[in-house]
Amino acid sequence: MKKIKVLVVDDSAFMRKVISDMITLDKDLTVIDTARNGKEAIKKINELSPDIVTMDVEMPIMDGITALKNIMQKTPLPVVMLSSITKEGAEATLKALDLGAVDFITKPTNIFKMNTEDMRNQLIEKIKIASRVNVSAKCIQPARKIKIIANRSVPYKENTRIKKIVAIGTSTGGPRALQDVIPYLPKDIPASIIIVQHMPAGFTKSLAERLNNLSEIYVKEAENNDKLLPGHAYIAPGGYHLKIIKYASDYKVSLTKDAPVSGHRPSVDAMMNSLAQLEIDNLIGVIMTGMGSDGAVGIKNIKEKRGYTIAQDEATCVVYGMPKSAVNLGCIDEVVPLQNIAQVITKIVGV
Repeated sequence: MKKIKVLVVDDSAFMRKVISDMITLDKDLTVIDTARNGKEAIKKINELSPDIVTMDVEMPIMDGITALKNIMQKTPLPVVMLSSITKEGAEATLKALDLGAVDFITKPTNIFKMNTEDMRNQLIEKIKIASRVNVSAKCIQPARKIKIIANRSVPYKENTRIKKIVAIGTSTGGPRALQDVIPYLPKDIPASIIIVQHMPAGFTKSLAERLNNLSEIYVKEAENNDKLLPGHAYIAPGGYHLKIIKYASDYKVSLTKDAPVSGHRPSVDAMMNSLAQLEIDNLIGVIMTGMGSDGAVGIKNIKEKRGYTIAQDEATCVVYGMPKSAVNLGCIDEVVPLQNIAQVITKIVGV
């Protein structure tokens, strides 16, 4: 079997060696070369034609974001970003995903902890998944133009009750895909939107802020005991399960550190199952792009509680894993292209 050719890009000689050693331990991967900065990376991509690139965000001469932009315009191929766990690093990573990077992995604060079994497994898995993505078709299509919202008025009073709860689950390709859904929901939507995006702690807050700046509804990183309000979206914070509980006549957020579900925390299944257990039938479940099957069981439970279920179609998914698993369970009412999901949600909710 032909090995996947990887180009490793990082300004640190130590990191280049550690990452290369981690990759070459896998029988399906080979490191064909390394580069010290974005400019050198572009040159070696043209010379060596790697299958995939791991790209550091912060580098001298040419940083990872500038290099990524050039790669996607001229020689598109899968790129996995390596980012620091800082607010600036999170914002840069989201920009990279918007520009077409398939996925990212976070560097530990102590770089000497990079070479652990957990980090290696994460890196190998993300490289293998990303290598199968048709980047030119999935990732570099220009996002629809969205204006930044300013001076929004709150469309609902604090005591307004929600008519529907929309539960969205997504993973690989999700941050970009969410930009094609959340900003297109009207501010007067009489529903709360609950979102689980597989992301580590520190990145979900930046994702929420980014979506909030682009959307008519309010988007925030969920906090414990948040009351669900219409016209608001709540994103599960990295490292926590987000569950919904009934409190008197209201619904509230409960964040837990319960064990990961199928390797994930937050987990889409954990969030959707909590909704299904509330014995309410005003639910909408949505499964979007992502690897694996997280959310398939949860959305099936929502369907069994008379909820309406939607899956993103294969053609518009970066990775058609999570939606496919749900479709295979026979619990999806409607399979929808990404650009139509907001319209379908709005129609079902009944604005």
